[in-house]
Amino acid sequence: MAIPKANNEIVIAGAGPTGLALATELLRRGIMATIIDRQEAGANTSRACVVHARTLEVLEPLGATADLLAHGLKVPIFRVRDRNRVLLTVDFSEIASPYPFTLMIPQNEVEHCLLDHLDELGGVVVRPCALVGFTPAASDIEVQVINGGAPQTMKPRWLIGCDGMHSAVREQAGVAFVGGAYEQDFVLADVHMDWPLSREEVTLFYSADGLVVVAPLPEERFRIVATVEHAPELPSKDYMQSVLDRRGPTVRPGRIHETVWSSRFHIHHRVTETPRQGRILLCGDAAHVHSPAGGQGMNTGIQDAVSLAEALTETLRDGDDARLDAWAARRHGVARGVVAMTDRMTRMATMKSATGKALRNIAVEVAGHIPPVRTALARTLAELDAR
Repeated sequence: MAIPKANNEIVIAGAGPTGLALATELLRRGIMATIIDRQEAGANTSRACVVHARTLEVLEPLGATADLLAHGLKVPIFRVRDRNRVLLTVDFSEIASPYPFTLMIPQNEVEHCLLDHLDELGGVVVRPCALVGFTPAASDIEVQVINGGAPQTMKPRWLIGCDGMHSAVREQAGVAFVGGAYEQDFVLADVHMDWPLSREEVTLFYSADGLVVVAPLPEERFRIVATVEHAPELPSKDYMQSVLDRRGPTVRPGRIHETVWSSRFHIHHRVTETPRQGRILLCGDAAHVHSPAGGQGMNTGIQDAVSLAEALTETLRDGDDARLDAWAARRHGVARGVVAMTDRMTRMATMKSATGKALRNIAVEVAGHIPPVRTALARTLAELDAR
């Protein structure tokens, strides 16, 4: 696809949820950006599957929220259990938001929704178009890409990396990505199964063998996520059933009928040194990656994007880029907080000491009986603190 010549002031690398939200919100504000992606088509696997209240709030002006609600599943409860025993209940119906729930919807559906809105506003994603390199100058950046196999050069004023954990933009800019990786592998599967608990509940199970999370999805599916020492490349139905048997409820245990999709992945916890380096800006996984605990990743990236669209629009109109420094400082603080929170949640859930596990369960159960703690957890997980 040819790169539109109408306006190349902004080039966005990466057409996942973050890049699409940024391009669409800019277009809604009257700014046409060029969004490129090295893949020939968008992903068709579900990966992330949670949209929180704050994300629904920021996507409302785009019109995307109504579409997401039409295709997603509203789930108001998050529970932590020790196999059969409830330790903690977080009730999102009590949060101060028009969207008092978590919305379970696969990432590919979120991408389709945002892409539809981008298309309605006259925007396009240029595919396959890979960023090769760039050279910053005083008033612009010379960006080299391979577009459909042919080299091409653009000179935008701003280059924004929304191109994931292995961001070419971040790496070529030389921005440090500080953090580390967890020892365990994560396995993930979307399944059809008989499940004894309510479909209005996402459940994190602690067990002697490790953690497993079970979340309802649209179309009568469930998402199963677990940490394991050595995961198979494509976890089978029998493998996921064994994980569920060893870690899930023992009273009326779940029974998997079909695995729709499965995968394994390794998780890092990292934050960029800065999300802004001159005319280069970083959003989403290009700027921060972390454990899937709490379903924060896609949400934080979309919120990065929508807030950046506002700052960039004003900067293009008056030339004052100090607000981009303010944006970078604020979103860097949010990212550091999210990474710290999800790291604590993950380390608590994956501790190996029997004594530590027993003390953890006691602490979580005590916290579950303190209403202000439950309220604070709901607000934090819904990302309302990032308003």
